[in-house]
Parts: sequence; C-alpha cells; structure tokens
Amino acid sequence: MERRQKDTDMDEGSSGLGSAMFSWVSRDARRRKEPELFRTVSEGLKQLYAGKLLPLEEHYRFHDFHSPALEPADWESKPMVLLVGQYSTGKTTFIRHLLEQDFPGMRIGPEPTTDSFIAVMGGESEGVIPGNALVVDPRRPFRKLNAFGNAFLNRFMCAQLPNPVLDSISIIDTPGILSGEKQRISRGYDFAAVLEWFAERVDRIILLFDAHKLDISDEFSEVIKALKNHEDKIRVVLNKADQIETQQLMRVYGALMWSLGKIINTPEVVRVYIGSFWSHPLLIPDNRKLFEAEEQDLFKDIQSLPRNAALRKLNDLIKRARLAKVHAYIISSLKKEMPNVFGKESKKKELVSNLGEIYLKIEREHQISPGDFPNLRKMQEQLLTQDFSKFQPLKLKLLDAVDDMLANDIARLMVMVRQEEAQMPTQVVKGGAFEGTMNGPFGHGYGEGAGEGIDDLEWVVSKDKPTYDEIFYTLSPVNGKITGASAKKEMVKSKLPNTVLGKIWKLADVDKDGLLDDEEFALANHLIKVKLEGHELPAELPSHLVPPSKRRHE
Repeated sequence: MERRQKDTDMDEGSSGLGSAMFSWVSRDARRRKEPELFRTVSEGLKQLYAGKLLPLEEHYRFHDFHSPALEPADWESKPMVLLVGQYSTGKTTFIRHLLEQDFPGMRIGPEPTTDSFIAVMGGESEGVIPGNALVVDPRRPFRKLNAFGNAFLNRFMCAQLPNPVLDSISIIDTPGILSGEKQRISRGYDFAAVLEWFAERVDRIILLFDAHKLDISDEFSEVIKALKNHEDKIRVVLNKADQIETQQLMRVYGALMWSLGKIINTPEVVRVYIGSFWSHPLLIPDNRKLFEAEEQDLFKDIQSLPRNAALRKLNDLIKRARLAKVHAYIISSLKKEMPNVFGKESKKKELVSNLGEIYLKIEREHQISPGDFPNLRKMQEQLLTQDFSKFQPLKLKLLDAVDDMLANDIARLMVMVRQEEAQMPTQVVKGGAFEGTMNGPFGHGYGEGAGEGIDDLEWVVSKDKPTYDEIFYTLSPVNGKITGASAKKEMVKSKLPNTVLGKIWKLADVDKDGLLDDEEFALANHLIKVKLEGHELPAELPSHLVPPSKRRHE
C-alpha cells in the first residue's frame, strides 16, 4: 500500500522527495547499463575484481574455503615462474643457469639443500628480505601468505638482486619434495596448500625431474594433484639428460610420460623438455642437437610470459569467478536446507554426506559444467568445521553483477589486451642465458639447413652443381633455361608435397621470369635437399644462397 502511494506521488509529481528519489533510481539504472571505463587492462582487472567479484566472495565466505582475496599487487606484479621438484633435480641450478649469476640464499648440493621458498626478484641492490617482512609489504603480491603462519614464514624469503632477466620475470624456488613421513611431519605447515596458493598466481609452473634417478614419490604425486585446474601452466623438464645414453634416455622419457599420464588426468600430453640445464660440459654429448633445440623451445616459452601476462590474469579472473558462482550456489543451497531451530547438527552431517547430490541438483538447475565444481571430498572436510547458521541465502543481485562482468566487461578487456600488445614494443625476457643463443654462430640452427655456407666465400651450392648440371642438360634447356613444366617433372621425384615444391620454385626463380637457368635449377635442388634433411625453408632467400650471376641485381 505504501509503495503504491509512493508510485502515485511520483506519477503526479506532487512530492519533491518522490521525484528526487525517482531521479536517483533512474541514475542508478543508467549507471548499471553504462559499461565500465578502464584506462589499462591492469586497472580494469583490479576494478572488476573489487567492484563485482569480491562482494560475492565475501558474502559467501569464499576465502575460508578456496583462496584468499586478491590484492592490488596481484594484478600489477611481474610474471612469475614456479619451480617444483624432488630434491636434487636441479631447481636452484636451473635458476642459476637462467640468471648466469648466484643469488642470495642460494645453496646447491646432492642432499636436500633448499629448505625454503625463495622468491628471486629484481632489485637495485643484492639482499635478502625475510618472510615476515615480505607479507606486510603492500607492493609485493605475498601479503595473503600470512595465513600459513610462522612455521612457513620462517621458511620463506625474497632474494633480491639486479639482473636483466629479473626485470621481466620473478622466479620462485621451492624446497625439494621429500619422501616418506618427513614430508608430512617435519615441515610444520601445509606444503601442498602453499604450492596451490602460488600455482593460482604464477604464470608458469615448471616440474623438474632427474633423468638419472627418475622416481615420482607419493608426496610428489600428491603435490602434482594439488596443481589440478592449472594444467595449462604446467611444463615438465627432464633434467640431467646428458648423464645417460640415448637408448636409456628413450626408456626414461617413456617411463616419465607413463607416470605423468596416471597423475595428470588430462587427455592432452603434457609438454616435456629434455636437456641439461646448467653451464657445464655435456657428459654424454650424443644428443647435443636435441638438447639445444629443447632448451631453445623452453626459453621461447619463458620469454613469451611478459607478453601474455595480462591475458593470463584475465583467464585466472574468469576461472575464479566461475568457482565463486558455484560456491555461492552451494552455500545458499545448504542454508536453504537447514532447519531454523531444532536438529541443526544432525541435519548438517546429513547435508555434508549428501553433498554429491547437492552438486548434481545445482548442475541441473543452473546448467553448470561438472568441471567448475570444487573437489567433493575437500569441500566436505571444510564444511564439517563451518557454522552453517552464518551462511547466507541466495542473493541474485551479487550473481547478476558477476554474470554481467563475464558477459560484457571481460569481452571489452580482451579487446584492450590486444590493443595494448599492439601498442607496446615486443616484450621478451632478456639477459642471462637468454642472450647466449640468440645471435652469432652459437645460435640454434646457425650454419645448418638453409643457413649452411653463410660464412663461406664460395657459393655453397657450387660443390654439388656438377651433379645438378648433368640433370639440367637432360631437360632440353632453350637459350640456357628450362620451363616450369620441365622443372616440375624432375622436382616431383623428391616426393615432397606440391605446396613445398611451389615455395622452392618461388625461392629458386630469383629473376622471376618463370624459367630456371642452370644456377637457379641447382639452387632449387639444394633447397629440396635442405627440406629432405628435415630443415625448414626460409621465408625469403638468404643473401648467401643467391646465385653468383644474380648478385649484381641484389
């Protein structure tokens, strides 16, 4: 009745208060319809999280169950790489290899030496910041680690040093994973939970294995399972591969893939990089080329992290929002089922044991994918310690805000990510080991394939030209040249696809007259040989492959 009266007052315009209220409501509605405006992707992510997702998380106590609230520093931090592995798999040596210098707090040895989580970060001067000081620094993304207590903070520190690699990324070194009861008892903090916290915030997770003593302990297996939902960030390194012969290496690689297949439950094969990641001579150099190619691939992957950092944070925000929505449905469903007065404790136990059925009901009602739900057993354990009377009923306004963020705001941020990438210079990790193989004669593939003869004074095709000339003159050249049809008859004998032969023709026809002279025909055969040996063809003909008679046109 009262609401109807207010409506009448507003319609008739008889109340100043009513019209002021009406204008405020319409302004609020307009504000909801207008899209959020952001200057940068980082600022947009911060605003969306604080304004739309965080209220939902706080209302349904998301942080008590899953992950602490995100801080502004989480959105602004450099890309981070997390190294995980059993002791003596070469984690610290791997960091030393990337940086090409020692870092404070570094200890290397065959026994379990690294007993702390060490965040290796860039800074103006060398030094160590202890864990208790790190978690109160608002500029660093570690404040929420405070929840793991003193036992963890005494084993956490930041090694700060000036290094060009650390201008673009930060690296997290972790204690070696132990076997047996030591892992569970002597740490004093939840090791897997700490790794899970880092996994949610880092850009790349590198699992290191020792090719010489491949073994996945039960503890390491549990840790890998704790990284579930972050499979897209995981890369595997089979380190110290120069210590075994090729035949053994194949067996070790097969055993590793089989073991990982049982632990990481994804249909896709995880990417494994084989090599010896340190600066010492190779013990068994048989697979040198393989190690060089693998190292180059891994370095490219790490170098791409700054360029893809904004996209990774956007992806993590979407994953978090989907989980927060499901969590809200679970908590509100439990609240709805609870009695008001009697039998609360027995009902609570019943609801927890039947949580799987509640999952299925929510899945059907709201068309949610089963993969979006939290781990059933873990959720049941956490619910047993919670007071259900403090749970909140479903509040559609909060869910609508998150749905609006996922449907509209995220799409506009995606466009901004691409725009920022186009405007900014190419961001790659530089310095340290990344510089050693980029240019010069020790660059990967230098002097091989199409690069063969790059430093020779003589044209590299000359040594095989007499053989190619014999074939050339059997093709009945006219005025010293053969037609495309004649060349095709010979070139198809290589059994290469027409797309590849078409590219070779374009590269070999240097003067673009649609015919090949003896030098161009020799060049075409040389490029066929390059391709048959397993090398890639160049996009453009390198200057050292241009036939001598054509070089005056260059």
